Amino acid sequence: MRLYCGIDLHSNNNYTVVQDEQDQVLYRKRLPNELGPIVAGLRRFQEELVGVVVESTYNWYWLVDGLMERGHRVHLAHTAAIEQYSGLKYSDDFSDAEWLARMLRLGVLPEGYIYPQQQRPLRDLLRHRLWLVRDRTRHLLHVGNILTRHTGGRFSRRGIEKLTAPEVEQIFSDQERPLAVGTSLAVLSLLTEKIGAIEKQVKSRVKLDRSFHLLETVYGIGEILAMTIWLETGDIGRFPPVGNYASYCRCVGSRRMSNDKKKGENNHRNGNQYLAWAYVEAAHQAARHYPQPHRYVEKKTAQRNHALALKALAHKLARACYYVLRDQVPFEPERLFGS
Repeated sequence: MRLYCGIDLHSNNNYTVVQDEQDQVLYRKRLPNELGPIVAGLRRFQEELVGVVVESTYNWYWLVDGLMERGHRVHLAHTAAIEQYSGLKYSDDFSDAEWLARMLRLGVLPEGYIYPQQQRPLRDLLRHRLWLVRDRTRHLLHVGNILTRHTGGRFSRRGIEKLTAPEVEQIFSDQERPLAVGTSLAVLSLLTEKIGAIEKQVKSRVKLDRSFHLLETVYGIGEILAMTIWLETGDIGRFPPVGNYASYCRCVGSRRMSNDKKKGENNHRNGNQYLAWAYVEAAHQAARHYPQPHRYVEKKTAQRNHALALKALAHKLARACYYVLRDQVPFEPERLFGS
């Protein structure tokens, strides 16, 4: 007998269903988010289980890793690509778990990638670095706005970071604004220190191979961006056509077409937000420092606008990186921009 399991995962509990090839439910139960009860509930079905489907929620690591360590064949459901029949009058956790198991049986389950457990901490640490960088940028902009608003001058990032407490006090005649600026400068200093510590840790732990060094040959991609792209992409073989990779990097437009007419929008957030950021950042750097991408962005900006021009360049860079990783060859700019 072939059995199929679906687990509808929530923040503090889950609903587990096991059913056979005729969709007859053999086991259904709401369980706490603890590995022991879930494994115990599936134990008598384990030999017949074709697979266990777990929703790709924010908290799936512990469950997927634990089930795989105990010999289960686990499938990570891509929740953004799953939709039950919209004509259903009623649905609940039981029907959601049952639907996951049924899609596995039918062979139509949209699956997410189970990133290798050994490399996940490094990838997640780089993700944390990005959040700190964004916080640092917000504080820089905030301090810059305060200074510009009250002095009329413009301050560079380095100029802001070098400001001392006496210099800030000389700019303002009151006591409140120096306190606000000084607080943000202290946070900036701490963020810069912690970002540097994260970069040092990642560089010391990651085992760089040929793929990483090849990514550094691409216009606009330095050490940190290369690490981000390399760790976020994982196995490039999971993207058979280049278009799938570009879509995963959120470099493809989201639209629904019928009879050559646009009928609506699909989920434009579908994909990897960190790769999307990395390639837009690479596009910024490439357009600033290399003549070919600079001319390309200028041309596209004249046609549409600067933001779309950078996104178009990010798309080209993502496609280039795909072939660099797949074929293990250095970047060839003439193939991307022409001779």
